Amino acid sequence: MGILSRASYVIRSKVNAVLNRAEDPTETLDYSYEQLRDELQDVKRGIADLTTQKKRLEMQKRRLEENVDKHNEQAREAVRQDRDDLARRALEKKKAKMTQIEELEGQIADLQQTQDNLVEKKETLQQRIEEFRTKKETMKARYEAAEASARVSEAMTGAGDEMEDVGRAIERAEDRTQEMEARSAAMDELQDEGVFEDALSDKDQLDRELEEVRTSGAVDAELDTLKAEMDAEEAETAEGDGTADAETEPTEDVEFETEGGGDVDVDVDESEVESELEDLKSEEK
Repeated sequence: MGILSRASYVIRSKVNAVLNRAEDPTETLDYSYEQLRDELQDVKRGIADLTTQKKRLEMQKRRLEENVDKHNEQAREAVRQDRDDLARRALEKKKAKMTQIEELEGQIADLQQTQDNLVEKKETLQQRIEEFRTKKETMKARYEAAEASARVSEAMTGAGDEMEDVGRAIERAEDRTQEMEARSAAMDELQDEGVFEDALSDKDQLDRELEEVRTSGAVDAELDTLKAEMDAEEAETAEGDGTADAETEPTEDVEFETEGGGDVDVDVDESEVESELEDLKSEEK
């Protein structure tokens, strides 16, 4: 295979591949159906033209037959008048017309046969066109259903070109969002660390740190004062309760059970117990 032949083959193959990708089966089927209908119309016009020509020959044959009858009558008339020469001329014309009639009959027979063949082909072609139309509609419906199913499958799996573009757009939006979130967090961190000075404040980082120390010290001092006040209140309360118990409550006898099972009477001063309990509470605090 020469270079030109190979180049031509490659070009034809590439053009064929492009056409296959660009071809719409539904449009191709419709176009083929229209082509068949055009052929059917051509066959019908051919039959009409052939029939017209046959009718013209039949009309010519009838005129010749009328001339044959006329020449035959002329020959009879010439014989009755003893004009054999005229009778002979009439019979010669009659013979010529009959020869023409025979030729016309042969042509008419041929045209009739051709017409019958065309009519038969027309019927066959028309039947095939109807079959093709039914098959065409079926194929179009199948193709459209398959195309719709393919689009749905591509949409669900993300394999289509449009879904691929959508996926890329989502990825770009997600990357951009993450970038903005990271930048916002970085700005907040730098702002908290005092790297960026507040444009509306005349304080620098050192001023802010000193203010935080002063605020923390004031809170601690107030907390210590609160604790001291609470301890003093508790101590006063404990002393008041001990004095009242010592003045009003008598000494009671408390029985303790010994290991041998007997009871031992012990005199207990309740004011001393209460005082010791308050001391324990103060130590726990």
